[in-house]
Amino acid sequence: MSSSRRHFLHSLIAGSATLALPTLMRCARETNRPNILIVFCDDLGYGDLGSFGHPTIRTPHLDRMATGGQKWTSFYAAASVCTPSRAGLLTGRLPVRSGMCSDRRRVLFPDSAKGLPQSETTIARGVKKAGYKTACIGKWHLGHLPPYLPTSHGFDYYFGIPYSNDMDKLRSLSIEQQMDPDINDYNVPLMRNEEIIERPADQHTITRRYSEETIKFIKETRPPWFIYLAHTMVHIPLFASADFSGTSSRGLFGDAVEEIDAGIGDILQALQETGQERNTLIVFTSDNGPWLPFREHGGSAGLLRDGKGTTWEGGMREPTIFYWPARIKPAVVTDIGSTLDLFTTIAHLAGAEIPSDRQMDSYDLAPTLFAGAPSPRREMFYYRGQQLFAVRKGAFKAHFVTMAEYAADNNRQEHDPPLLFNVEHDPGEKFECAARYPDVVADIQRLAAEHNAKMVKGEDQLAARITDTN
Repeated sequence: MSSSRRHFLHSLIAGSATLALPTLMRCARETNRPNILIVFCDDLGYGDLGSFGHPTIRTPHLDRMATGGQKWTSFYAAASVCTPSRAGLLTGRLPVRSGMCSDRRRVLFPDSAKGLPQSETTIARGVKKAGYKTACIGKWHLGHLPPYLPTSHGFDYYFGIPYSNDMDKLRSLSIEQQMDPDINDYNVPLMRNEEIIERPADQHTITRRYSEETIKFIKETRPPWFIYLAHTMVHIPLFASADFSGTSSRGLFGDAVEEIDAGIGDILQALQETGQERNTLIVFTSDNGPWLPFREHGGSAGLLRDGKGTTWEGGMREPTIFYWPARIKPAVVTDIGSTLDLFTTIAHLAGAEIPSDRQMDSYDLAPTLFAGAPSPRREMFYYRGQQLFAVRKGAFKAHFVTMAEYAADNNRQEHDPPLLFNVEHDPGEKFECAARYPDVVADIQRLAAEHNAKMVKGEDQLAARITDTN
């Protein structure tokens, strides 16, 4: 740990927190409901952690969590790009239901007029009603206007950037220029609650500051609390602080990942110091797969096919860790899970209500986490925009539509019969096998038809621009 970080931690312990350390430790022991910390990275690929097979990126703290907790190897984001993925995690609903995906614009932009509708219930809103204090720290990307900010969706506190760190460009930039970035080319605001406190955001220090804000909230807040820590990195453009720049053999991408890991180590230390580690559930995952056009500045999907923006496995299957000492049964879980399932899992642990007036797409993973039971999720629906492209049921995945991303040959291809892969035998989706398993194809076709027949799509929230309303 750097001397500046050590001083920061010691200053908090010494007296800057609003609650004394013994009080926090007593509160941690007395509450039966756990604290919840979700760490959500941006564009981190399936193969970008040491515990998930990367040979040169050092992630000792995450590796320790994977060993002492559960490493899920078939865990999926709700979508393959930022905005719909985040909407799915926070609402427990496929983003097509809330209108947080679009066939016209993949994500929200600084000129977007809308965001996550107030009719949606977020995890934060649910647990806040159950008595939790809530914080969103990091990238939001669910609407930058006041009605859509985190503080309008159940978060007591917000510190972060409202959309992707490559937006608000002040000039046109080539891929090469974005791989040698200057923070002054990106006029991205840093916000505290509803106020812009820095513009452009100093992205060299943003990962460290997110970790510091998380530690500060932990030490100043009476349990139980819920923190959604959504890192800006490793979305292009990449940045790392002086303590980490040039230290990884994986280059700048490795520097950024290793700084995230170091921040998690500091957070774990803060939990230990406040007596809260054994009453805190930590979930680590990512919003979608690697941004492949940026070559070595993008991540790796490991043995999975393709990356961000696609419905191939590399676009949506994410490195995922659940950690809760003395509570979670250590294991490598190969069953299917999804960020969609965090809503119901957390709601049950927190004693929060689950909405009964809408279709939910969220399962309770607690029996798997705590008793080693099979995951209740047996299927996964892969959307691109508002269209269902693929379905996984059990070991098999059927592609009804495929489309490449960020490439010259990104033409849409429809498949009848669908392409079929056994993603347990063939996670790289190299060996199409529909002709060998006609019954499996027919079964997944029936599942997709039933799903489509019942689907009620929300109004597109991503297409409207601010200029459209003037």
